[in-house]
Amino acid sequence: MNDHTFPPSDLSSRKRVPHVGETVTLAHGGGGRAMRDLIESVFAAAFDNPDTGDREDQARLTPALPPGARLAFTTDSYVVDPLFFPGGDIGDLAVNGTVNDLAVGGAKPLWLSCAMIIEEGVEVATLRRIVASMRKAADRAGVRIVTGDTKVVARGAADKVFITTAGVGVIAPGVDIAARHVRPGDAAIVNGYLGDHGAAILAARGEMALESDVASDTAPLGALMAATLAAAPGLRCARDATRGGLASALNEIAESAGCGIEIDENLVPLRAEVRGFCEILGLDPLYLANEGALVAFVPPDQAEAALAAMRATPEGREARIIGRAVAGHPGTVLMRTLFGGQRVVDMLVGEQLPRIC
Repeated sequence: MNDHTFPPSDLSSRKRVPHVGETVTLAHGGGGRAMRDLIESVFAAAFDNPDTGDREDQARLTPALPPGARLAFTTDSYVVDPLFFPGGDIGDLAVNGTVNDLAVGGAKPLWLSCAMIIEEGVEVATLRRIVASMRKAADRAGVRIVTGDTKVVARGAADKVFITTAGVGVIAPGVDIAARHVRPGDAAIVNGYLGDHGAAILAARGEMALESDVASDTAPLGALMAATLAAAPGLRCARDATRGGLASALNEIAESAGCGIEIDENLVPLRAEVRGFCEILGLDPLYLANEGALVAFVPPDQAEAALAAMRATPEGREARIIGRAVAGHPGTVLMRTLFGGQRVVDMLVGEQLPRIC
C-alpha cells in the first residue's frame, strides 16, 4: 500500500529539496523517491495540520466523545468533468460533498481522508491548484485532511484526476436524524436555489454552445445544519440533493418514511437561467445535481424557526418551504404544477448528465 499521512511540511529543515517536475509521471506513483517528493511538495505542504501523522500509514486521532455521542463515517468519489468550472472545482467538490454527507445526518464533520488517482501527464500546477482548493474548502468547513493515498496510472487509464474522500464526524448525544422519522404534516424546506451545479457543469463543458453566468452552488452545509438543529431540535431528517437532484432525495425520504410527499412547483426556487437551460435542452430541473443544497423535514410547529435559522446563514439565504409530508400515497412524491394539476415526481432512471460530481 502507498497510503500516507501528511507529515509536518517544514521543508526548509530538510537537507534535500524535493524535485517534482512540471508533469506527473508514472514514477510519481512508484512508491520511491519521486513519489515521496510529490507527496511532500504538493500534499504535505497544503494539508499539514496538528492531526497529521508522522510518516505512518494511518492518522492517529483522539476523539473526545461525550456519553451518548456517536461517530459518523462516510465516503464518496469525485470524477467531475471538467475539473474546473464556474463556482468551484473537483477539489472543493470533494471536500464539500463529503462534509455535507456528514452534516445532513446531524454530525459535526471533523476529519477527512483524500485518495487521488492521477493520470500520467497531468501538470503539477493543476494538481497544486486542486490541492490548494481542497485546503481552502476544508478550512471553511472546519475539517482537517489527515490521511490519503496517491496512485498514478498510464495515459488513457483515467481522465486527469479522480478523488475519493472519506469523512468522520461526531453526532451529539440526543441527535437522531433519519428519514424514517418523517411524519405527515412535516414541512419540507430547501435551503436555496436548485440545479445551479448541474447547469454550471453543462455550460462549462461547452458542448451545447450555451452561455450562462450560473455558478456551482458547492458549499459546506455544516454551519447551516447546526443552526437549524439549534432552532428546530425536532428536525426529522435532511438530505443533500446531489446526483439525482431534489426529486431523488424526496423519493428516498418518502420510501424510508412510508408516507407521501407533496410539493408546489410555484415554491421550488429556480434561477431563470437554470429554468431556461432546462427548457432548451429538455431537462427536468428537479433532477439536476446540487452541491450546496439540501431538503429538510421539520415538524410544522418548528418550520418557521428552522426557516429563519437557515436564512441567517450564507448558504440558506434563499431558503423556503416547498411542501409537506402527507399520509396519502405512501412512498410517492407528487407536485402541484404551475397550471394547477398534479404529476408524479418519480425516482430518476439513468443519468441526465454524466460525470457531474
